[in-house]
Amino acid sequence: MAALGWLTHRRRSATARSVLAGEAAAQAARTSSQDQEATAPPEQEPEFPVRGDDRAAAFFDLDNTVMQGAALFHFGRGLYKRKFFNTRDLVRFAWQQAWFRLAGVEDPEHMQNARDSALSIVKGHRVADLKAIGEEIYDEYMAERIWPGTRALAQAHLDAGQKVWLVTAAPVEIAQVIARRLGLTGALGTVAESVDGVYTGRLVGEPLHGPAKAEAVRALAAAEGLDLSRCAAYSDSANDIPMLSLVGHPYAINPDTALRRHAREMDWRLRDYRTGRKAAMVGIPAAAGVGAVAGGTAAAIALHRRRR
Repeated sequence: MAALGWLTHRRRSATARSVLAGEAAAQAARTSSQDQEATAPPEQEPEFPVRGDDRAAAFFDLDNTVMQGAALFHFGRGLYKRKFFNTRDLVRFAWQQAWFRLAGVEDPEHMQNARDSALSIVKGHRVADLKAIGEEIYDEYMAERIWPGTRALAQAHLDAGQKVWLVTAAPVEIAQVIARRLGLTGALGTVAESVDGVYTGRLVGEPLHGPAKAEAVRALAAAEGLDLSRCAAYSDSANDIPMLSLVGHPYAINPDTALRRHAREMDWRLRDYRTGRKAAMVGIPAAAGVGAVAGGTAAAIALHRRRR
């Protein structure tokens, strides 16, 4: 009986120890698993852009997205250098720019006057001449202001075999020059009316801005047989939320405050290639003397078109 009691004691003790050992092993396993989950690298994002997806494309805003500053600001500097407009025009355009910035409202009559003033610059000039001048101005003022980060994003789409388009309120002639120089597919931009190759001083429709950009992208996608849910769009401005909302892959690039807030709410991806003071001062022309006035002229035109 004593031996039986010893056996019973051993069995009970062994059972208790087994339970304890099992619980300890289970706890160790759970702790190890949790540690592995905590230290494991995050799951990699799916490949994007998808190589060989010919129903996808990318749409890039221009000002402060692809290029630092406004294309029209740089173009205006080039035109002033070539005496396309006089000092009286400069003063009028600079005043209009200041009014827009200070008043912060869009009075229809004032906006119409600003647009008419801007169009008067090119009225009577040949389209071919403006295109040739645009090539020179790109080399003089624009080439060095292309954001390398955004350029790399565009190149990734090209390398994947996808088409890449600029979509901008800037004149289509300027946009086409920049797109071609960057090796992109093409550009959508504001179209100024011309007759027999000469600008009339009127627009065809309205500036390509805000909702008009989204409509242009929608129309191009239909013509190209694209699936917008597989396309990407990139912009710095809340004005382009309609275009960004149209695609399956929206990106906020160097975003203004309103777009940054909206992108975070919508869980859109953000990229900011600005640093320090450059980020704070984005959109403010850096020029001196006559160059500053010329910059104000073009900036007034650019601001008008972006706010339409």
